[in-house]
Amino acid sequence: MRKLICAIVALIGITVHAKVTLPQFFDHNMVLQQQTECNLWGWTDAGKDGVVVVTSWNDEEHLAKVDKNGRFELKVKTPEAGGPYYIAFSDGEEFLMLNNILIGEVWICSGQSNMEMQMKGFKQQPVEGTTEELLRCHDASLRLFTVKRHASLTPERDVTGQWNEANSASVRDFSATAYYFGRALRQTLGVPVGLIVTSWGGSACEAWMAPEWLKAFPKVNQHVTEDDMKKLQQRCPTALYYGQLRPLVGYTMRGAIWYQGEDNVPRFDYYAPLLKTMVEGWRADWKQGEFPFYYCQIAPYDYSLIDWKGSQYLREQQLKAEATIPNARMAVLMDAGLEYGIHPRKKRQAGERLAILALSNTYGVKGLPDFATYSSVEFHGDTAVVAFDRSKEWVYFEHGPKSSNFEIAGEDRVFHPAEAWISRNRVYVRSEQVKKPVAVRYAFRDWVEGDLMHDGLPVSSFRTDSW
Repeated sequence: MRKLICAIVALIGITVHAKVTLPQFFDHNMVLQQQTECNLWGWTDAGKDGVVVVTSWNDEEHLAKVDKNGRFELKVKTPEAGGPYYIAFSDGEEFLMLNNILIGEVWICSGQSNMEMQMKGFKQQPVEGTTEELLRCHDASLRLFTVKRHASLTPERDVTGQWNEANSASVRDFSATAYYFGRALRQTLGVPVGLIVTSWGGSACEAWMAPEWLKAFPKVNQHVTEDDMKKLQQRCPTALYYGQLRPLVGYTMRGAIWYQGEDNVPRFDYYAPLLKTMVEGWRADWKQGEFPFYYCQIAPYDYSLIDWKGSQYLREQQLKAEATIPNARMAVLMDAGLEYGIHPRKKRQAGERLAILALSNTYGVKGLPDFATYSSVEFHGDTAVVAFDRSKEWVYFEHGPKSSNFEIAGEDRVFHPAEAWISRNRVYVRSEQVKKPVAVRYAFRDWVEGDLMHDGLPVSSFRTDSW
């Protein structure tokens, strides 16, 4: 069988349609995770004895058993990054060839509109630097797959999409955040990278979760009807887990990146445990242990424009989640928002900051910067002294020696604008209107241009109180 398949491929180099069918993400141009046991699965006629699978990188023949429903699955060992390779599938009568396969690093990229936002942008909402990037984005070792939008109340077994090599046409229609993440990995690691984007603008975190995970959150209404689906679609609990995520479960990958939270601003109060539960559920489904999970903190925006407010509390919940989810880190975007637009133009910053986290924490690349975080505050007379973690290079203000983004309050809990300055690695905060301060806040409002930095990266908004 192996010699026959190889001989035919060498002679004619074409694909013959077979009775074996595969999920659309197992296709020409795909990337498989390197140096691991990769899951493969598909379907054939029920009653078949098995499916023969030949992998060209080791010239090995595998036999996968077929269950009563015609489904087969197997694991194949992958080598170090390289390619291109092919895989052949045969159910005993005909064969199916997948060509131009690379072995490298695979990441799942999910979330709502700021993950979905393509390099070409939305109507009248451009992405910064698109024209320049499209002129130089050709990279045959960067492969892109976008899952078509699909909400469902029942589990789907497949998605719609196709793998493409990175070029001006494919990148233009691909997630800008995911592209910049993948490009940075390609440039630093020098291996093929495959990105699978499954996202939907306006989607709720709850939509990406299984029903049983949501039982811990009584505020979530899981009694979703077909009418609800017609009206809400991507906001319905579980609708995107069933429609766009569950079919991907098992595709062997390195980790996941996430850019979501805007839709949950009105329900900010339980977002940290909600996100933690979602990540735990994904990890349990994938059976790859505590795989890396890196996510963007939502960027500042004037939410009063859509009659919402309080996104600073959602950002705070995202900061709390980082401390409770193992092997997870948050990319801060306090300096990359847009006052009048919920879709910031600075997607390169989002993607590259996610890449910094992955390269440092997953791949062990040395010398990259890190995000400093608020750690503690002390009060000395009329002055608050704020300290930070992960700040060996010391914090600084982006636009000068002082900042106007700090507020301070006394025991009356009334916050007043404060002057802030830095000495060594401490921020000092005071106001003439507060003689005995007890609390400090930094950039703690919907829209703000964050200016507190560390090693070229912004510090998250924070508060020292819990009022």
